Amino acid sequence: MFKFIHVKFFKRLALLILGCITISNCARKGTPNGGPKDEEAPILVAAKPEFKSLNFNDDNIRIYFNEYITLKDLTKQLIISPPLKNNPLITPQGTPSKYINIKILDTLRDNTTYTFNFGNAVQDNNENNPLENFQYLFSTGDFIDSLSISGSVKDIALTKPDKNYSVLLYKIDSTFNDSIVYKQKPNYVTRTYDSINYKFTNLRDGKYFLMAIDEEVSDYKFSSITDQIGFLTDTISLPRDSVITSPIILFKEIQPYKFKRGREVSKGKIQFGYTGRQEGMKLKLTSDVPSDFKAESEFEQDSDTLNYWYYTKEKIDSLNFLVTEKSTVDTITVFLRKKKLDSLSIESNVQGILHLKDTLILSTNNPISTFDPSKFSLVDGDTVAIEHTLKKVSINKLGLFFKKKSNTSYKFTALPQAIEDLYQVKSKDTLSYSFSTKDIEDYGSIILDVKKEVSSPVIIELLTDKKVIKKQIITASGKVEFDVLEPQKYIIRAIVDENNNGIWDTGNYLKKKFPERIIYYPEDLPELRPNWISNLNFIIK
Repeated sequence: MFKFIHVKFFKRLALLILGCITISNCARKGTPNGGPKDEEAPILVAAKPEFKSLNFNDDNIRIYFNEYITLKDLTKQLIISPPLKNNPLITPQGTPSKYINIKILDTLRDNTTYTFNFGNAVQDNNENNPLENFQYLFSTGDFIDSLSISGSVKDIALTKPDKNYSVLLYKIDSTFNDSIVYKQKPNYVTRTYDSINYKFTNLRDGKYFLMAIDEEVSDYKFSSITDQIGFLTDTISLPRDSVITSPIILFKEIQPYKFKRGREVSKGKIQFGYTGRQEGMKLKLTSDVPSDFKAESEFEQDSDTLNYWYYTKEKIDSLNFLVTEKSTVDTITVFLRKKKLDSLSIESNVQGILHLKDTLILSTNNPISTFDPSKFSLVDGDTVAIEHTLKKVSINKLGLFFKKKSNTSYKFTALPQAIEDLYQVKSKDTLSYSFSTKDIEDYGSIILDVKKEVSSPVIIELLTDKKVIKKQIITASGKVEFDVLEPQKYIIRAIVDENNNGIWDTGNYLKKKFPERIIYYPEDLPELRPNWISNLNFIIK
């Protein structure tokens, strides 16, 4: 009897324990509890060859860590200084590992300290905790170079830098010349680590040329077509110049003028493309053309293009041109094969609201030949006719000018055949545009008390994001007012116009010419409110 009870008791006890385990596991399935979150970065535990090895002569490096790591954004993060001609083979990538293996595919320089800066690429596999600014370095000589240079970089076109830039250091010796930056990698390279500041470490004493680039292709060579550049004209001498107080100013060079091509884009329209800044580019037709031949041309805004429209009733197979710009002359033949004219289209720049200082513009895709003022009308909300004037403000734009009243509704109408283009095509449909003006109290104003401490004229510009809304040129201290402004966020900047040509001029590396200075208003402006006047002081030094 005792044995039966004993066995029965232990069977029940076993079932009870099994049930508890099952319930416990089920409960934990939905709410795992792994303990405290791992917030520790990986730790380097060994390296072969050792960290800071001297007289390094290996072609393979293996770095060990205390836990499984992964490499994130390695191509963006890794900086090898001095740069290698061929990138090393680094494994494993894409899979967790307790080591990094670096296979060097180059012949290393003698008596040189090399730094492999992984940035934040090394992260633990579980929580992605980065091993910040991780470096492995060695020397092919008897000692580790220990000098450094630090400073800052500034993009002249931005109030706040939004990316990191490459900073390059070239040793000035018998092989150095100005063109080396286009052809060869520098002796040392680093990047800004917070979009502004940079630091070189483990440098050798000597004289150096210092520059920065914003690269499209990360090869540490300057391409003036795609890259921005900044440089210092003063020679950097180590160990004396370890802290550079003057920022490196980044700018984009204007390319030299170069004619590209002329091509027919539609019947009656040819586009002539070029690169660089044109200064007096002219087009001369050299073909014999029919007596009814007419032509108009205009540079396309914000584009390296000259548009050329022509019309004749006669059939023409090609047109010959001379394209001149200063001493440059190009001869070109454009073959004409398009068979269909672009139909006349008309658009307005106003949708619903016409601001008190704006002008309603009708834009056409083809040059306007004539327009009939009698076929246009402007009335207010009470259908009272409003006196107005129409003017051709460009080759394909009509402007509507009238005395605007605040807080008023208007309707502008163009009847069929109101506009005729170069191809003798008239507008077919009735065009109607309803719009209204706002109350003057819906706008704000900004008044600048400018203290000018430079001898050159100054261009004061008001911007939203990167678009210039208004500008004034001043030659002396005084007040600058921007009124009837839409309530929004604005940026204010000043351009020191050193050559007095009314525009900002960029720099040039080979000429060692810096861009004209751009000075942004030093404070972050609050959003302009309706019926508000913002009074500001702006010192131009």
